[in-house]
Amino acid sequence: MPFEWVLALRFLREGRMQTLLIMAGTTVGVAVIIFITALVSGLQVSLATRTLSTQAHVSVRAPDDHAEPALERGKTVVAAHLEPREQRLRSIDQWERVYRELPEVPHVVELSPLTTGSGFAFRGNASKSIALMGVIPERYDRIVKLADRLVAGAYRIGPGEALIGTELAKDLGAGVGDRIRILSSENRDDVFRVTGVFDLGVKDLNRRWVVMPLRSAQSLLDLAGGVTNIDLTVDDIFAAEEVAQRIQARTGLAAESWMAINAQLLTAFKNQNMTTRTVRAFLVLIVALGIASVLVVSVVQKQREIGILRAMGASPRRIMRVFLIQGGIVGGTGAVLGSGLAALMVYAASMALLQEDGSPLIEGGIEWSYYLVASATAVITGLLAAVAPARRAARMDPVEAIRYG
Repeated sequence: MPFEWVLALRFLREGRMQTLLIMAGTTVGVAVIIFITALVSGLQVSLATRTLSTQAHVSVRAPDDHAEPALERGKTVVAAHLEPREQRLRSIDQWERVYRELPEVPHVVELSPLTTGSGFAFRGNASKSIALMGVIPERYDRIVKLADRLVAGAYRIGPGEALIGTELAKDLGAGVGDRIRILSSENRDDVFRVTGVFDLGVKDLNRRWVVMPLRSAQSLLDLAGGVTNIDLTVDDIFAAEEVAQRIQARTGLAAESWMAINAQLLTAFKNQNMTTRTVRAFLVLIVALGIASVLVVSVVQKQREIGILRAMGASPRRIMRVFLIQGGIVGGTGAVLGSGLAALMVYAASMALLQEDGSPLIEGGIEWSYYLVASATAVITGLLAAVAPARRAARMDPVEAIRYG
């Protein structure tokens, strides 16, 4: 073993209590860094997943109507003030072609055409405003897992059949097998039999959604063969905005991601990330100061030994490497032990933090990148913290060190 390593290990053994304390501090620092990162990341993914359980990652629709200025022959603007145009219900132009092209966009996984609009639901003397959702059942279930959200009935949406939310079922006094009359905003009506009642966990959606076959919604909304939206999912939920922009540039249609719809949620995520980075920075600083203080004390305690080594011919660089190696050993040991402690902490948190349905709020696994980044940070911090003590030791005058050591 090289001379520097032998001497570094010997110095660490001689100051056993100091070494154990600083290694414990480094271990806890690394563990907390990994744990906080994994916890915040897990909470964000869990919250985003729960939010997206009731909506598509990206929704594609026809672009909004815009008022155009009136022009004279000389192309001068006549209308100085333009009133915004009302937005009418309309289908996506050539939606079947667009539907075939969307899977070519990177990250796109599943697609489902929809025809949506507003209307009223009637049963007896009860009437409620609703949102009509015309879907192809097997395709839409890949976007929003309605089959898993049923509290009564079956996931069956055939001609003349519909699914309704729990709140709407209460308001209308309807249950599985009952019939309700739907009147659309286009003044067309039809009767549907309730085949299932779902609970999406959002009262407003449970009170408004009526899910029916695509053709039925097209007929009620006077959009024969047309669809108003194409909903899709992506393989990376945080790439949804990028996918939406690509679709908009490629098709000329309006594409809205969940990230644009839930801007406040993303702001909360950014604030969480900033807080996490701040906590990590302070932990790194604390660990660095702890390692540096221990090594400074070691330099003072080993002053005579360092002077003797210098007098025997040890170069300043070799003395400096001794203390750098000590910093690296402390950082590396803390990285290994801290990674193990973090794994136990995350596993315990996954068992203790549960959602309403009993599923873990965060998963028990940790991404390898968290271990690598935290470990690299610990080792680099140990080396940097050792620079000042190492330089002080290397600059010692051998005579003074032996005389006053």
